[in-house]
Amino acid sequence: MKIKVVFYSTYGHMHKMAEAAAEGAREVAGAEVSLHRFPETLSPEIIEQMGATEAQKALASIPEVTHDDLVEADGIIFGIPTRFGNMCGQARSFFDSTGPLWFSGKLIGKVGSVMASTATQHGGQETTITSTHTTLLHHGMVIVGLPYAFQGQMTIDEISGGSPYGATTITGGQGERMPSENELAAARFQGQHVAEVAKKLAAG
Repeated sequence: MKIKVVFYSTYGHMHKMAEAAAEGAREVAGAEVSLHRFPETLSPEIIEQMGATEAQKALASIPEVTHDDLVEADGIIFGIPTRFGNMCGQARSFFDSTGPLWFSGKLIGKVGSVMASTATQHGGQETTITSTHTTLLHHGMVIVGLPYAFQGQMTIDEISGGSPYGATTITGGQGERMPSENELAAARFQGQHVAEVAKKLAAG
């Protein structure tokens, strides 16, 4: 059973969430888990202007996702930063390239799940996830979120991302806040949950 964690990360926030989701998925017996990046669409000059060059270097060893990666997966967790309440352009560009997979029904029945990040508490975490669900549903995927069995999403003792739609993190306006332990725990739980559901579906 193969679980793919496919993410985009500018400054490293979603990278940490993706690693946590992968850790959770690996807790499920028989799960073969791998990390993949959405292909970059920005030039090195723009990335440098954004102050993200060093963070991008840390991602260099993680392979870019391909259509074949999606096809061979039993479950896919997408880690997608928010851009104005929607998915980032890198994710949109890749999804727009998957028309051949849609046409041939290659992703039908596979588990799909989404995590997100925003600068602020109300910057589009839920809309980013649910709008991504629309794309996954067009591919015929089985949507899996973050159930309330993860009690950490109900906390009111601290600022924290997380909802029934999926694990999320709040980065701060300057990217100064890295994922909290509660947010990472949500990602781990989601990763394990996705792997468990995918395993049940694969078993028939």
